[in-house]
Amino acid sequence: MEKYLSQLNEAQLEPTIQIDGPMIVIAGAGSGKTRVLTYRIAYMMSKGIDAFNILSLTFTNKAAREMKERIASIVGTSEAKNLWMGTFHSVFAKILRIEADKLGYPSNFTIYDTQDSDRLIASIIKEMNLDKDIYKYKQVRSRISSYKNSLITVRAYFQNPELKEADAMARRPRMGEIYKEYVDRCFKAGAMDFDDLLLKTNELLTRFPEVLAKYQNRFKYILVDEYQDTNHSQYLIVRALSDKFQNICVVGDDAQSIYAFRGANINNILNFQKDYDDVKVFRLEQNYRSTKNIVNAANSVIDKNQTKLDKVVWTANDEGGKIKVNRSLTDADEGRYVASTIFETKMQNQLKNGDFAILYRTNAQSRSIEDALRKRDIPYRIYGGLSFYQRKEIKDVLSYLRLIINPADEEALKRVINFPPRGIGQTTVDKLIVSANGYNRTMFEVMKNIDKTDVKINSGTKTKLQNFVTLIESYQVLNQTADVFELAEHVTRTSGLIKEFNKDGTPEGVTRMENIEELLNGMKDFVEGQKEIVDSTGSLAEFLEDVALATDLDNDKGEDMDRVSLMTIHLAKGLEFPYVYIVGLEEDLFPSAMSMNTRSELEEERRLFYVALTRAEKQAYLTYALSRYRWGKLVDSDPSRFIEEIDEQYLEVLTPPEERRFNPMLDADIFGDVPTEQKSKVSPDKLRFKPAKQVVLKKGSTKKAPEKFQVTQPKNLKPVSKTTENTNLFDSKLAVGNIVKHMRFGAGEVMKIEGTGADVKAEINFQHGGVKKLLLRFAKLEVVG
Repeated sequence: MEKYLSQLNEAQLEPTIQIDGPMIVIAGAGSGKTRVLTYRIAYMMSKGIDAFNILSLTFTNKAAREMKERIASIVGTSEAKNLWMGTFHSVFAKILRIEADKLGYPSNFTIYDTQDSDRLIASIIKEMNLDKDIYKYKQVRSRISSYKNSLITVRAYFQNPELKEADAMARRPRMGEIYKEYVDRCFKAGAMDFDDLLLKTNELLTRFPEVLAKYQNRFKYILVDEYQDTNHSQYLIVRALSDKFQNICVVGDDAQSIYAFRGANINNILNFQKDYDDVKVFRLEQNYRSTKNIVNAANSVIDKNQTKLDKVVWTANDEGGKIKVNRSLTDADEGRYVASTIFETKMQNQLKNGDFAILYRTNAQSRSIEDALRKRDIPYRIYGGLSFYQRKEIKDVLSYLRLIINPADEEALKRVINFPPRGIGQTTVDKLIVSANGYNRTMFEVMKNIDKTDVKINSGTKTKLQNFVTLIESYQVLNQTADVFELAEHVTRTSGLIKEFNKDGTPEGVTRMENIEELLNGMKDFVEGQKEIVDSTGSLAEFLEDVALATDLDNDKGEDMDRVSLMTIHLAKGLEFPYVYIVGLEEDLFPSAMSMNTRSELEEERRLFYVALTRAEKQAYLTYALSRYRWGKLVDSDPSRFIEEIDEQYLEVLTPPEERRFNPMLDADIFGDVPTEQKSKVSPDKLRFKPAKQVVLKKGSTKKAPEKFQVTQPKNLKPVSKTTENTNLFDSKLAVGNIVKHMRFGAGEVMKIEGTGADVKAEINFQHGGVKKLLLRFAKLEVVG
């Protein structure tokens, strides 16, 4: 037996040495499926199968590259180069270049990316004199993409009255004309978009039987990775190519099918055994990645899905720690919990930042996490998205705010002078820049005194410039009395930013709205936090200073630094980390409010949670907040049903004492005299804690909370006397010279204490926040030395 095969367990070895016939490998998370695929190809080649006759399809270039390198190390680089291995799009683009003339394309055809398609569709809409608010180019592009992936050609579209009627009902009756014009223009330009690479391959194999026969004979052995993520178009190509010899091996995990929004069809893997005769089924059920607790917890959740293939994932790894479930009061507290536990775990166990990953359902959630990590000086990297304060829509809002503080800020002015569009073109901006340089004045000053300058622009444009100046000056007046949240909410509404982003109904547009909402939430949180700082007002100037420091920190980190990983769960698929935090586990957030209309949608959300949980090797943390800011209002949240679905024996529910403290807002005496003997039975500390008899666990259903969510009475807590009830508990023991820890500002030294009663203040020199004067009745300080 070849030496490399000895590295496989029995379950992995069986599919590796099975060469002929149709076969499916149902591979659980962390079960070594990539190793099986790699070694199977190497084994086939060692048995005399020509590399030119093997086709291996993956979903990422990274996966294909890694597999090819592993195969090369076994069979040699020159032989490995002969393999047809790559993503669906890259392999089919290669075939299309060879056969392009049959479809009337040049072999060096251009491949349009999303931006190219957007620009072309936008110009077609403009040329057809259509209302761009109804025919939004991104929505039109998205619709055309779905047509192509469903194999609806232009001809098929016009033959389908239901499609035409659906577009007419959506007030887009000329959708078919745009589609036809777009396809014609692409053809004329010798270009294909990404969706064409699949559609045209299907056309090639359907219209030209000799081409199909050629590639059937060429690819006698076909392997498909992540088969659960294939869409209908990909499925048909694979079926056609494998039809002659039926030597097809597909590998996948139905429990990790999470791309329905991109057209992936889970039925492709569920129905594989019906598509071919005498299918051999192999199961990789041993998880090599995670601890027993993590594997068993993930199994207990995914078992709730009704649509699934039979398999029982298990592991021989250690028991490991229980999954920690943390409840925070707010999303800001959640961020601080994540940052502080990463800091402590890292220090205690001598770990690297790269050992930690924070996963969330939507990109907007990164804001509170990023803020908390920065306060702790923990370097991080955002994957698949920009750092929160670097995102376009956030920079748009911040540019308006910067302009309010400093009208001379030319970069901010240039960014927002015509966004949202207000009819001030680039030519006008160029004239303003020239004039400002000529008069040695700022652009804003030139605009303000436009009638006194020699700038040659028409009266209509002058009016638009003056209106913009008036708008900014009105914001400056409001800034004198409003805090940053009130000001930003007013700016986003009256400037037209909210309306502009609301117009875009694409997933990207929704994400932008979520990000603006999250920025406002952060501002509200900032204003609340500033209350503990003496002489602080939560003003715009204070906020911009805070953000400037934050963004400087972002830019300061080198690319090769050891960092914590932040990403959406969709992006985390295929990755693994020793320590994983899954944050924002609340109803309507995860599962998403937009994915709970049908059982299939909810089951996909549950698979997404399964993917998140199975990324963890040693320890998983699940966190949720009891309240979260939505458009500046604190909204109560319910814990996600997914937490409840995990078997209790795998969970350790953390309930910090400060979250359980409850000060009665009413005095019992107002309802009548309380008998002395009754008073003696009820200790003051019991009144301070809210008994969690009922917890809303799912929308619309209130039931007795499971024991794991019930709040237990803390022991050995003394009641706080009435004289100190409204002051900080540290008043009596805080002294000059103490080293204290603050959630936002980190560690610092107490320099001075002054005042009495509720007005006691401490001047503290924080390592990263500088000198701050804090009101102790608001400040949450921990004495550490």
